[in-house]
Amino acid sequence: MDILRFATAGSVDDGKSTLIGRLLYDTKTVFLDQIEAVQRVSRERGEDYVNLALLTDGLRAEREQGITIDVAYRYFTTPSRKFIIADTPGHIQYTRNMVTGASTADLALVLVDARKGLVEQSRRHAFLATLLEVPHLVLVVNKMDLVGWDEEVYKRIKDEFTGFATKLRVPDLQIIPVSALHGDNVVDRSPNTPWYTGPTLLHHLENVHVASDRNLIDVRFPVQYVIRPHCDAHHDYRGYAGQVAGGVLRKGDDIMVLPSGFTSRIRAIETADGEIEAAYPPMSVTVRLEDEIDISRGDMICRPNNAPQVLQDVDAMVCWMDESAPLQIGRKYAVKHTTRTARAIVKELHYRLDVNSLHRDDAPNGLSLNEIGRVRLRTTIPLMCDEYGRNRTTGGFVLIDEATNRTVGAGMIAGRQ
Repeated sequence: MDILRFATAGSVDDGKSTLIGRLLYDTKTVFLDQIEAVQRVSRERGEDYVNLALLTDGLRAEREQGITIDVAYRYFTTPSRKFIIADTPGHIQYTRNMVTGASTADLALVLVDARKGLVEQSRRHAFLATLLEVPHLVLVVNKMDLVGWDEEVYKRIKDEFTGFATKLRVPDLQIIPVSALHGDNVVDRSPNTPWYTGPTLLHHLENVHVASDRNLIDVRFPVQYVIRPHCDAHHDYRGYAGQVAGGVLRKGDDIMVLPSGFTSRIRAIETADGEIEAAYPPMSVTVRLEDEIDISRGDMICRPNNAPQVLQDVDAMVCWMDESAPLQIGRKYAVKHTTRTARAIVKELHYRLDVNSLHRDDAPNGLSLNEIGRVRLRTTIPLMCDEYGRNRTTGGFVLIDEATNRTVGAGMIAGRQ
């Protein structure tokens, strides 16, 4: 059974928590005592309905207590698929949380209140989802019951968002009218929208095709750990453990190791359950080679004729996450890229991007909290990387403040200007 990771986004009070609660409730993945507790609290508040948003209130309260980079995760399963939900906050100052939640998502849900239509935050989150190369985008037009299920309201929002999406790179867009409060078009089709012929939200989540979104062409295997047992029975065993970041590894394939450039052939691919013939993303495996090569953590196994870029001058879009100090030219940071760690200096700050208007500020003096800009870094050792649009694993990195060990930035490697 495959897994779909999706992130919810949208402005404050657009109904993200209610929608997640409705999905959990209608798919019967909520425990009875949780439902009873929600019913009790709803009655105590004087509400004449079961407030399903309370199912996610616990972690949201934790965020309000000041957790810096946190996203509330929820899990549920249907007979078709397993789901991991990243519930990202809607406040404008939590852009970094949206980036954190969507960075590993296969799909992004952007909620819009049908009464308000598209607002600044709707556009911001849609843009961030495309910046993070989330391959599938769903615009959920929520609270349709509060506008009398008016088809014209839905069409107006649909046309406005479709027009905005033409400025972005959106490979797959679905727009669904729902009422999260009452469950219309969330799990079951609603009789209130005879004019809507598309899928329900859950049907779309269960059937959206994500297997082809993974890069199965470019073999990328960052070495995380070298397995070398110290016992006579396995004195000649040498395995390289890690998670496949791209392509398909097969027994007998020719490979090259970077940055050394040495070549060999795959002798075996092993998992905890024994040997396998092939491995693909995001499997965690141990690879054994026919030749003894000096390989250590941070090296990259790839195909001889299909290698990533080996760079020390790295151009990237960076989302700044540190509230104590801005990113500035000349600052030094630690870089964590796949399994490799390096140090870097900010050589250039090309521009700062206004995520509201999509305009560029070509003379920025730095990047403050939640701001996004294009930078050039010079690293102390080479990084084996791809453009973020080609491979989100080998194309992404984080910047770390060496003094505090805080994650201060998230980067997406870009092509040369």
